[in-house]
Amino acid sequence: MSGSESRAQAVHQITNREPIAVKKPKSLEKIWATDVFTLVKMEEALSKKAYKAVKKTVETGAPLDPAVADLVAAAMKEWAMSKGAYYFSHVFYPMTGATAEKHDGFIITDASGKAITEFNGSLLIKGEPDGSSFPNGGIRQTNAARGYTAWDPTSPAYILDTENGATLCIPSVFVSWTGEALDKKVPLLRSNAAMNEAAQKVLKLMGEKEIAPLNSSCGAEQEYFLVDANFANLRPDLMLAGRTLFGAEAAKGQQFDDHYFGAIPERVQTFMQDVEIKLYRLGIPAKTRHNEVAPGQFEIAPYFEAANVAADHQQMIMTVLKTTAKKHGFVCLLHEKPFAGINGSGKHVNWSVGNSTQGNLLDPGNTPHENLNFLLFCGAVIRGVHLFGPLLRAVIASAGNDHRLGANEAPPAILSVYLGTQIESIFDQIRDGKIDGVDEGGIMDLGLSQILPFDKDPGDRNRTSPFAFTGNRFEFRAVGSNQSVSGPLVAMNTMLADSLNWIATELEAELNKGTDQAAAVIAVLKKLMAEHGNAVFGGDGYSAEWHKMAVEERGLKNIPTTADALPALKSPEVVKLFDETGVLSPRELESRFEVYAEQYVLSIEVEAKLVVDIAKTQVYPAAMRYLSDLAMAGASMSDMGVELDNRVAQTVAEQSNAMMSAVSKLAEAMEKDDFASEEEHMQYCANDIRGLMDEVRSHVDALEKEVADELWPLPKYQEMLFIK
Repeated sequence: MSGSESRAQAVHQITNREPIAVKKPKSLEKIWATDVFTLVKMEEALSKKAYKAVKKTVETGAPLDPAVADLVAAAMKEWAMSKGAYYFSHVFYPMTGATAEKHDGFIITDASGKAITEFNGSLLIKGEPDGSSFPNGGIRQTNAARGYTAWDPTSPAYILDTENGATLCIPSVFVSWTGEALDKKVPLLRSNAAMNEAAQKVLKLMGEKEIAPLNSSCGAEQEYFLVDANFANLRPDLMLAGRTLFGAEAAKGQQFDDHYFGAIPERVQTFMQDVEIKLYRLGIPAKTRHNEVAPGQFEIAPYFEAANVAADHQQMIMTVLKTTAKKHGFVCLLHEKPFAGINGSGKHVNWSVGNSTQGNLLDPGNTPHENLNFLLFCGAVIRGVHLFGPLLRAVIASAGNDHRLGANEAPPAILSVYLGTQIESIFDQIRDGKIDGVDEGGIMDLGLSQILPFDKDPGDRNRTSPFAFTGNRFEFRAVGSNQSVSGPLVAMNTMLADSLNWIATELEAELNKGTDQAAAVIAVLKKLMAEHGNAVFGGDGYSAEWHKMAVEERGLKNIPTTADALPALKSPEVVKLFDETGVLSPRELESRFEVYAEQYVLSIEVEAKLVVDIAKTQVYPAAMRYLSDLAMAGASMSDMGVELDNRVAQTVAEQSNAMMSAVSKLAEAMEKDDFASEEEHMQYCANDIRGLMDEVRSHVDALEKEVADELWPLPKYQEMLFIK
């Protein structure tokens, strides 16, 4: 069967598919967290003393007695087996950004050969995967390979229930035999501890008496595309690279703005409901679903949670989206730019900090100019973004995100802070040394009797800002859809810790002079704004004027590619930041540079190989068949005395020759392997290899517009994006 026949068959199968029935639960309460070993379930299963110990660990991070771990393990095993689980797994998050798990059975045999079950505290606390087989940046080698997983009691265990069985999943950290972090979770936990310690200093100086442990929170908006599996399976680039390496724009894309918030297609909504039921059973508070801007693009957004739990839940959301999509005949694309010419997919990370005694410290309240705690914490964020903008760019750097940043509603690669009209005005006044007043949002009255007036926000939203204040939190909009949120959270928590430590030192010095509290806060923030206020920008982040102003006048950096961004991880100021806060040692940080650089290079190399293969084995043969058909038709018509216009044939021939010439140049360029450093190798991939890939694509996309549709082997944009 030819590629074009496969396309036709795919369209037939899709248009005649019946949506899979999803049994809706009678009530949310009956399914909520039923597959999670929650504190409520622990309270029922443990002694009062053991439960209090676990609860204290979960809520404050206090150490847990190993004897209590034995009791928890026994209760956890009984609960899991009652849910049909015969295996357990320490789930961890290596530097691949994916989720890793090794399944072990509860089963052992006794002396008589009888099968019994066992799961004790030592098995709960520690597992042992191979540390050298995961990306580790040189920390582990085959001759020194031991790695450990260790139970994280602050994130609840859960049951992963599939049609093939149930498994008890235990959220864990992953470290080397030498104790170095090999994963995403250890730095996240350390960064939260560093932020808490620094925040406690500031709050004590502000006269707060009771200060509960502070935690960062996260709510990540996950964007994704759905493509029918019948189409995706005919696209080697989608299956292996996650994005279309070729594809002419459809006549209709997103220019009518008719997909965003439109009616959700029936089959897609059935898929969404299935996803949400699974997430609710896992205790993941999926709150929002809707069509996104691009055709075929959608979003799911959970309610905010403690950052560590939210990061675990984000990994689970991606897993559930992918596995559930297969069940419904879709492929879920989490690549940041699966289709050219339309919006890519991000994962907007809504981030804040707070505790049970002072509340959300990034909530300005009704009188933000009088909320000194808010002003200090907001100021700390401004300073952090200004000092460590390149770090923030580095932690969202990937081959996929490079295609997305700076276009189609994605933020630019210049890190700045948007505060909104009201808050920016306050900080402008602080820069001048005195707060005179504050603008109120006012009331929105449309003059229609049937529409009730409502409170208007004091500031607008700015979708061109990579780091925007959105009322009571900051939204890091530049994070890619396929990325773990842990990296961005680690960077934000750590830069906040550094800024809060600086503020504590400056504030203490002012207070020791006898300055009253309010005046001391203003003095510290005035100095902060004088040194770091250049990071605040409320205008159009896409404009050429801003790009020029940001770099030439404000000293900010425009960092367009991963090759440009990742070296920030090796800069002295970033090494010092992580080392002094205890979040990552210099060696651990260097390992991350090595891993992420290698992942970038490998991603480009895989794409380049696919470009060569698809162009040579699918596109070129289709073009030659079309030329042959045109030649035969021309000869036949010539025998009849009619001469055909040969401009189409000439265009196809010229584009085919140009394509194969570009393919040869790309194949030759891929053979180069003598690079002095990882930085040089990345730059070569970013500039030379990707440039040649784009050249091949330009000819392939031109051919798609000329070759007869019945001969074209690859599903087209108009099919993949619009046929559901």
